[in-house]
Amino acid sequence: MPTDQEVLTLTQWFSPGFPVGSFAYSHGLEWAIETEKVRDAETARDWISATMVHGAGRNDCVFIGAAYRARNAMEVDDIDATCRAFAASRERLKEADLQGAAFCAATSAIWSTLVRGLVYPVAVGRAANLQNLPLRLTAQMYLHSFVANLAAVAMRLVPLGQTEGQRLIHALMPQTAEIASHAVEAGLDSLSATALASDIASMKHETQYSRIFRT
Repeated sequence: MPTDQEVLTLTQWFSPGFPVGSFAYSHGLEWAIETEKVRDAETARDWISATMVHGAGRNDCVFIGAAYRARNAMEVDDIDATCRAFAASRERLKEADLQGAAFCAATSAIWSTLVRGLVYPVAVGRAANLQNLPLRLTAQMYLHSFVANLAAVAMRLVPLGQTEGQRLIHALMPQTAEIASHAVEAGLDSLSATALASDIASMKHETQYSRIFRT
């Protein structure tokens, strides 16, 4: 069982207050809302679920697991390169790169992890290994944070009420736990990306005329 210290460390890492700047990124959801592909709680839930199950959500957990199990810095660098190559658009790469840099800076300063220059999920997996944190719980809390951040975008822009947004997060919680638990044990050869609408949205967002979020 995870210790109190492990749970609280992960809670801190994936808290909205941890300085990775996740609030600035919509993962293309801003464009989907602008074009009314996401327009209410039901379509927001479907969009976020598809992104988690078939897109970056699941793949990020695969990368977390791979980085956690890496035997040396060279393997970590190879995993990082694969993660960067798997980004579907320029904005997706920016999202992973800048959040990764911020996460590396914070954890290195506070926990002396000596993790730097890695994209976000790879940095999380490597730092979790160095801090001896439980892998499955790390992935579950990372993915829950991913879902909660997208739900927050929907709350602001659809807009959804706070209760409706929290109900969405709660409804996706069992799926979040299951996807993270399985994906984190999978190898890089299990990577796939079939959330095509989400990928296209991230590309369209690059030239969106009026926008609040960076991606």
